Amino acid sequence: MIPPGALDPRRWPLAIRVPLIVAVLVAGLALATGQAVLSRLARDQERHLSELASAFLDGLATAVQPAAARADVWEAFDALDRARTRYGALRPMLSAVLLPDGTVLASAEPRSAPSGTRLPSVIAAQADTAAAAGRPVLDADAATAVLARDLAEGDVPVGRIVAQADIGPLLAERRAVVRTLVLVNGAFALVFAAAGGLLVRHLLAPADLVRRRLTEAARGGRPVPVDETVGIGPEHAALLAAWNQAAAASAEREAMAARLAKEERHAQVGRLAAAMAHEVNNPLGGLITAVDTLSDHGDDPAVRAEALGLLRRGLGDIRNVVRAGLVTWRGTPGTTALAAQDFEDLRLLVRHEVARRGLTLDWQNDLPDQIAVDRTLARQVALNLLLNAAAASPPQGTLRFRAGKLDGGGAVVEVTDAGPGLPPAVEVLLVACDGPPPEDGGLGLWTAVRLARSLGGRIVRLPSDTGTRLVAELPTVSAPMEAIHAL
Repeated sequence: MIPPGALDPRRWPLAIRVPLIVAVLVAGLALATGQAVLSRLARDQERHLSELASAFLDGLATAVQPAAARADVWEAFDALDRARTRYGALRPMLSAVLLPDGTVLASAEPRSAPSGTRLPSVIAAQADTAAAAGRPVLDADAATAVLARDLAEGDVPVGRIVAQADIGPLLAERRAVVRTLVLVNGAFALVFAAAGGLLVRHLLAPADLVRRRLTEAARGGRPVPVDETVGIGPEHAALLAAWNQAAAASAEREAMAARLAKEERHAQVGRLAAAMAHEVNNPLGGLITAVDTLSDHGDDPAVRAEALGLLRRGLGDIRNVVRAGLVTWRGTPGTTALAAQDFEDLRLLVRHEVARRGLTLDWQNDLPDQIAVDRTLARQVALNLLLNAAAASPPQGTLRFRAGKLDGGGAVVEVTDAGPGLPPAVEVLLVACDGPPPEDGGLGLWTAVRLARSLGGRIVRLPSDTGTRLVAELPTVSAPMEAIHAL
């Protein structure tokens, strides 16, 4: 099946269109030239025939006019016979002398035009036209020419000379010229078309080379400089030189980008290490002090409670800092499948925090076993959301947790707190967590969002009557992203 548009000449390559245009132009020029040549040849032939006919009629009129005036058949026949021999170049087929009434007085071909008869109507009509026009009447179909001249003495008509000549050689010459023109012009058209195709292909070679290099670059290849000697003119040389400059600039940009990326990674590692060292070092002093206090005054309940609180808060800060560093530099997620028991463990982990803050935990875990989601990352997402929700909920509030299977494969986790809602600066982290960890709160949400994205999922906020309702969608590796479904 022919593709759509394949027959549209505007979509053909220049290597095809230009030779065709050249061939059409050559053919048109050849046609116009041939018509001019044939027209000139026809005029020259008719002029020569008319001159020869005029000489024939002049000589014959002088010889037969006395015989026509006396109606002398034999004298007229003798004059016609001598004229046929003398004017053989005219190739007369029929010559006759007619009386004023149109009957034949004498004929050089008495068998076809006997005396006393009339000429065929076609020849008679052509003779009338030739006599009135003063030039031969040509009949290309019959390959004949009819000549005629009226004879008169003063104003008294005495007869008419009519001759029919064979113009077959003239027409044959015209046909030979036509064949020659067709063959020669056709050969020239083919030669010029072929030469045009080769020339266009040669002219387009630099552009085609650049096109191939652009295609390779578009497919992920690296721009490669080309040989500038391919060009045959200043335009092509400038084109190839521009391409080489672009290829060199692209290679330089790639090298610079790789170098900058490496330097940036090193800088990030340095910043992260410095930040982690600084953040870990801050609570370490307090932790050491708390340990020393417990060693010396551990029997005092008030001192012990205060020291344990300081230890708990310091270790929590260190845990958050280390978690942020792990999220930033974590590699590809693992392949251990997620099970319902993994989330049940989280219930035990957050139980102390929930009890400490006086919250009520509404727990619903409908997650089936063996879901193709990395269990470690999924647990981290859920744990961060739970801890954030617990921290945002006021005392005596309700913390809701829902887990289930995502349509199309994966897990969906919903956590709802009873707090005042997400601050605008923290809510931005749901869509923009590519930067460094936030400094003014939201580290847990920032961590959860980055973990969800590493799994190919996302975290969104849905409307809720009280507090904040966050839903994390964690699809399987091969499953497409689905819309959030409320549990």
